[in-house]
Amino acid sequence: MLNRSLPINFRTLDLNLLRVFDAVMAEGNLTRASNVLALTQPAASHALKRLHESLGETLFVRTASGLKPTPRAEALWPRVRRSLATLQRALAPEHFDPRTDAVNYRIAMADATAALLAPWLVRAIESVQAAANLRVLPLTTRDPRKLLEQGTADLAVGHFPDLIAALLTQEDTLRHERLYDTRYVCVMRRDHPLARKKLTLETFCAAHHLQVSFSGRSLSLIDRALADMGRRRRIVLTVNQFFTAGRVVTQSDLLTVLPLSFLAATGRPGELATRELPFDPGAVHVEMVWHLRRDDDPAHLWLREVLHSAVQAPA
Repeated sequence: MLNRSLPINFRTLDLNLLRVFDAVMAEGNLTRASNVLALTQPAASHALKRLHESLGETLFVRTASGLKPTPRAEALWPRVRRSLATLQRALAPEHFDPRTDAVNYRIAMADATAALLAPWLVRAIESVQAAANLRVLPLTTRDPRKLLEQGTADLAVGHFPDLIAALLTQEDTLRHERLYDTRYVCVMRRDHPLARKKLTLETFCAAHHLQVSFSGRSLSLIDRALADMGRRRRIVLTVNQFFTAGRVVTQSDLLTVLPLSFLAATGRPGELATRELPFDPGAVHVEMVWHLRRDDDPAHLWLREVLHSAVQAPA
């Protein structure tokens, strides 16, 4: 049984054990971590055992699906990851040349975000003759944590208010950075009866609505804001694409609420009218989110820089 009361002697701690710990956490699998480190699986397993003994506590427990990190391991990993990355940059900085280093990027985005950013991403890649390939994955959730933790996506771009709030209050394996801000507006066809009037809370709630929901959930950020005021709206149709929303709204009396910057992504901005909402649902902060394992990856750093450039480029 491990003795948690024993002090850790950092001077005698083998730092190679931390590399094994980092690899197992990053790969989520002992066999894959062993391959990354060019170790045999027994050697990697023995290293974890030595680390447990050095720390006086267990960092992984065996389950039917493999090794599962303990809460202590989850809390420790971000600090270990950053420290190892800092040490690696100081001793052996990696070099990434986008023109010669071929890399495949998977970015999870909603259709409207992709419509805005993808053209500029392609121009940025081709302007430097980069060997990068982009794959846009459909974003069907306000919480891309699973996509990033499982490695399905390298980066997620969107409005993730609940996730970002959680990341701001606790240490986590995800990182985020603000790309740009926009605001919600009410959208309707240009000849809608409400298009030439100031929108009031009463007329907004009395109208029939179309809702854009990635996950299909009935309670959106707009509905939460209305619920806080003791109000509700009638949602006739829920879709999961902004393009579809624009097409339906131009051919009906339905109202919808969209981020202002997404209006062009409907494909019909000239046929739509916008009105300021009669309440404040909060700003739309568009963020890019990625996993800690990619934080110091030179190729990933380049991708994030390109995204920033795409956002700052004129429309």
